Amino acid sequence: MKSLIIAPQWIGDAVMTEPLLRALSARGERITVFAVPWVAPVYRAMGHIDALEVTVDVPFQHGGLQWQARRGLAARIRFGEWGRFDRAYVLPNSFKSALLPWLSRIPERIGYLGEMRYGLLTKRLPNPPRDARGSMVEHYLALALSLSTSQLRADPKVASLGLGVGPQLFATPLNTSQVYGLVTQTYTVIAPGAEYGQAKRWPIEHFAALIASLTQPVVLLGSSKDAAICQVIRHKALRKAPHASVIDLSGKTSLAEAIQIIASAQSMVSNDSGLMHIAAAFGIPQVAIFGSSDPRHTPPLNTKAKVLWLKEMRGLDCSPCFKRECPLEGPAYMQCLKAIEPAQVMGALELAARR
Repeated sequence: MKSLIIAPQWIGDAVMTEPLLRALSARGERITVFAVPWVAPVYRAMGHIDALEVTVDVPFQHGGLQWQARRGLAARIRFGEWGRFDRAYVLPNSFKSALLPWLSRIPERIGYLGEMRYGLLTKRLPNPPRDARGSMVEHYLALALSLSTSQLRADPKVASLGLGVGPQLFATPLNTSQVYGLVTQTYTVIAPGAEYGQAKRWPIEHFAALIASLTQPVVLLGSSKDAAICQVIRHKALRKAPHASVIDLSGKTSLAEAIQIIASAQSMVSNDSGLMHIAAAFGIPQVAIFGSSDPRHTPPLNTKAKVLWLKEMRGLDCSPCFKRECPLEGPAYMQCLKAIEPAQVMGALELAARR
């Protein structure tokens, strides 16, 4: 059985598909992944999955149907450039993501219902609402067994395949001492960004205060979109602690390099973001700060992770709101994040390191 995976377009979601690929590999399916370039390095860090034969960068962007590009790629699939696929798993819920396997005439096309794509799929699972979905790992894994997430939890095949383990990634150790002046396992990564929006980002002042209180070197990581806030955080941290070692690599690394830097870190602090899930997959001590999103849905599946979420800590009524920007005004504005103090994060980081 040769299977095509149409990967999600978010880094964190891509990490959370690893147990699905592991399940397909365990039952003998040979896997090719089609992923957008900014997500593909995640799958290249899954070299431990023997059945993952190749990861192909596909030339698609967020938004837009890109009809001609999809038709051209479908023709290459039909011609057999990557072999003949028996089955496709369509992981995103969009119409356009299901279009490529349909145009490619792959016989079996599996995915969740959504966006009027009923006719594009041959095996359709009902798409539960967000509050009934469980974790995204379960959501993706259910596609392998064509079960609902509730059935998945009770199915003995899950335990027999060893799929209770969270997502795992593997990276070649980075020679950080030569490239970045770092020593492996001695620095803390701080990832202050969150692609989804401001309502997922712990305040800049809090990050700066946390960094100023750390005794080990700090590496700031993020995309080019995070570079401005990382620069401000570094400046404020050094004003508080002039002798601190703060290396700002935001916007200066590829995702593959960021994966290696995280894999070699002593610990990490982040918002709910794709880099949070990468740290979890490497099992390093970490603190994950949640605001508008829900750790019951996208938790860092790591025994050394400590989640800080005021919904659980104080019963905050407005959380999770799943908004990009906080809809409240006045003293209530962004309280789900502002009220998490740097001292709390420091204490949680110390606890995570002892796990």
